[in-house]
Amino acid sequence: MSRILKTGAGWRLGWDAAAPEFKGLVGGEDWAIELTEQEWNDFRRLSEQLHETLQQIAQELMDEERIACELESDRIWLEVEGFPNAYSLRLILQTGRRAEGYWENALELREALCTIEGF
Repeated sequence: MSRILKTGAGWRLGWDAAAPEFKGLVGGEDWAIELTEQEWNDFRRLSEQLHETLQQIAQELMDEERIACELESDRIWLEVEGFPNAYSLRLILQTGRRAEGYWENALELREALCTIEGF
């Protein structure tokens, strides 16, 4: 299966391995951004690193304490903000197309991202 589309509350993820340039799709309910394979790979890698960082920092935080953390590559910038078990995610595409996206509750999005086959 070369085409995958997953949706949830406030998010969409898509992958089309047969697409010539823009193989990935990230979006919310009212917006979407197509990503190249390299941008998609960066999005997956950086979002996973941010999630792991939040989990490691969790032991150092008080229950009501929020945290913000960001990572970037040449292609994308990501920021998580909130609590280790409930955080938002902001994406800025830094390539020629320039785009920005935001998910209020990104934990479900991250879990779905990990299930897309081929990665």
